[in-house]
Amino acid sequence: MNMGTGGGLLGLLILIGDIWAIINILQSRSEMGMKLLWILLVVLLPLLGLIIWFVAGPRGSRA
Repeated sequence: MNMGTGGGLLGLLILIGDIWAIINILQSRSEMGMKLLWILLVVLLPLLGLIIWFVAGPRGSRA
């Protein structure tokens, strides 16, 4: 099955979103244990983890 450039572009967008999420998780005021759990979720389940983080992830101003 050949996805062409659309599959590569989608993968790149997910990667950029995951990196953005990880940076925001690290900058949040959450405890380090919670940060680690969120990062693991985003890394292990890239698309689903990003969606879950966007809906329910740690919020708050940056340190």
